[in-house]
Amino acid sequence: MPGGAAAQEKTNHYMTGRDGGRDIDLRAFALEGMGLYGRLEDVRDGVARFSPTLEAALDHADSVADSIKDAIDRWIAAQGIDAPVEDRYTPLWRPDPEPTALDLAAAGVTSVVWSVGYRADHRWVEPGVFDGRGRPRQTRGVTGTPGLFFLGLPWMHTWGSGRFAGIARDAAFIAEQLSSDARAVPQPQLASTR
Repeated sequence: MPGGAAAQEKTNHYMTGRDGGRDIDLRAFALEGMGLYGRLEDVRDGVARFSPTLEAALDHADSVADSIKDAIDRWIAAQGIDAPVEDRYTPLWRPDPEPTALDLAAAGVTSVVWSVGYRADHRWVEPGVFDGRGRPRQTRGVTGTPGLFFLGLPWMHTWGSGRFAGIARDAAFIAEQLSSDARAVPQPQLASTR
């Protein structure tokens, strides 16, 4: 896989299909009033405390987005495609100063939705189809255990395998495998009692 096994763990840039599709720019949200903070370290006496990591995180996210766009531009150039050129991204906002505390009551915060992502947990799957890191051993979702398939894993087959945008191709492939498996299983024969 491009980038090696570590590429499976990478977080990708934010996008939306709204209004025909576009990037989501956290800096633009900050200009519109969204509060952005660094890594949460502690909540004590109604005050949330953050590490001053926000600016570095935003800069890193921008560099990843730029590297993806650069790769796309190189491919377009190599293919000789006449495509519109997009201006380079210029950060719209920088935290100045970077906030490291938030008094929740003073800010009117009454609820917190803790949404930090998830990690796969396949412990309920009994067949031994996992590698030493707990990832399924599979090729395009097909495992060595008859009838056991996976779908929607990051980089299962392509970058889009774990995303809505690309899962349909993998689903079609798995459906074909399921159909092939069904044809290969001997059908029960009915015996006459006469």
